[in-house]
Amino acid sequence: MIQPHKFLSKVFKQATWEEDDSKNEVFITFDDGPIPEVTPWVLDEADKWNAKLTFFCVGDNVRKYPDVFNEVLKRGHAVGNHTFNHLRGWACNKETYFDNVDKASEYIQSDYFRPPHGQIFPWYQDELKKRFKKIVMWSLLSYDYDPDRTGKQVFKTVEKRIKPGSVIVFHDSLKAQERMRYAFPKTLELIAQKGYKTQVFK
Repeated sequence: MIQPHKFLSKVFKQATWEEDDSKNEVFITFDDGPIPEVTPWVLDEADKWNAKLTFFCVGDNVRKYPDVFNEVLKRGHAVGNHTFNHLRGWACNKETYFDNVDKASEYIQSDYFRPPHGQIFPWYQDELKKRFKKIVMWSLLSYDYDPDRTGKQVFKTVEKRIKPGSVIVFHDSLKAQERMRYAFPKTLELIAQKGYKTQVFK
């Protein structure tokens, strides 16, 4: 399957789609949490490999599960804003969208933002850059949320496309957890085998 960044990066030029490929670093990100059913497991798996992750958090989940969110920070991971209600940027007006982004910022202090589903209008970029240091997209979508895929297929997607500078997306959500729980540990093992290091955004 074609990775969306191949053509969208030409439109969203102010967004970060991948990082410096001259270093043996990859960037593992998680969207849609934190939730108690999944996020703590992700943290434990990351600890086994001393991996540092970036969690793009839904503000309402942070509101509901502050202890889980604080554990993410306590273990040295980075966090980003993923709106308060996981809004699709193409499905609401600009005022509603940015009110939701700002509401999430009341719970998530971060320089990083990722739009849910990758959906923002190109003309939102200037306004987002006033609020955040980086609009973070991705170069490697794992498709762990796709119920028509297996965990093995999700991992094969990562295995085939991972390279230095990759920004990889998993989800700490109920919807994705079955496939993610298979693919994420294997991805960490693969990263170690390749001699890469996990990194957070700067």
